[in-house]
Amino acid sequence: MSLKKINIAVVGATGYVGLDLIYFLSKHQNVKIKYLCAQKNIGKKIQFFDKRIKKKLPIIKRVSNVNWKEIDLVYLSLPNGEAQKIIKKIFKYKKLHFIDLSADFRLKPKIFKKWYHMSHSAKKLHKYSKYSVSELVKKEIKSYRIISNPGCYPTSIQLALFPLIQKEIINLKNIVIDSKSGFSGAGKNYKNKFKHNNIDKAIHAYGITKHRHMSELDQELGKITKKKIEYTFTPHLIPTFRGMLSTIHLEPIKNYNAKKILNVIKKFHNNNRFIHVKKLNQAIGTGDVLNTNNCEISVCESRYKNKIVVYSSIDNLVKGASGQAVQNMNLLYGFKESAGLI
Repeated sequence: MSLKKINIAVVGATGYVGLDLIYFLSKHQNVKIKYLCAQKNIGKKIQFFDKRIKKKLPIIKRVSNVNWKEIDLVYLSLPNGEAQKIIKKIFKYKKLHFIDLSADFRLKPKIFKKWYHMSHSAKKLHKYSKYSVSELVKKEIKSYRIISNPGCYPTSIQLALFPLIQKEIINLKNIVIDSKSGFSGAGKNYKNKFKHNNIDKAIHAYGITKHRHMSELDQELGKITKKKIEYTFTPHLIPTFRGMLSTIHLEPIKNYNAKKILNVIKKFHNNNRFIHVKKLNQAIGTGDVLNTNNCEISVCESRYKNKIVVYSSIDNLVKGASGQAVQNMNLLYGFKESAGLI
């Protein structure tokens, strides 16, 4: 494990993800937080927003006040379209690395424009970026300067599906994904983004045919196999602040049953510290993963021999965002993978 320290700036410090990120970084022995940046609340202490953070940290400043020559790594927790502008301006500082928690570098520029309805302002920088579900990029991540943190839904789904698609032991044209997320996934302005009544008290399905994370799933699942994959993905907001549960209905092939499917997933994640594969037919929820970087996966039989259900549970703000961002940093710099997270 490396004993070196790196200097960090967090841009977008006061959002739900930014605050979780700072909380984890404040406990990390290899990190010195030099700058906390936001558009509002300039001059305030971060403890004004989050009492969990005990460490004395810099007051909130504007991005324009950052001396980039002092910084090794920049976390960007910003609305889609904003991180690319900042990265484009400061990419010239050669030692700088970036971990972007928005969608800016998750997709190829043409696909990004199609799904996010904005032109990409840093197209030439895509070759320096890596889409990084931590457990799937451990050997490759060090070669890139821009780390694109995945979305929360695609994180929970890929961690469960990747080993099964890789082995081609499920019917790739019969995948049904039902995911439920706490409303914090929409950010602090969630009531403005969703016009449903009682958004924090009721369950709502949304983005049924065009949720933006579908583009991410299309791209990443398509990299695993050359065969065509067809899936149905339905996201829901549920009346809880944080937590995410993906329920994935599958049809095994090649004489695979639920027990064999479980063994494939268990073997794949055997050395992955944060992935907890449960016993066969064990019911799971979000209760045990809240405020952790863990992902729980359970494989269950159904009443039909040719169908199984795989559950994947994470905290959407941690493993789905801030925690995975810290894990990616640990992999990038050769720190202990769990540093700051346990």
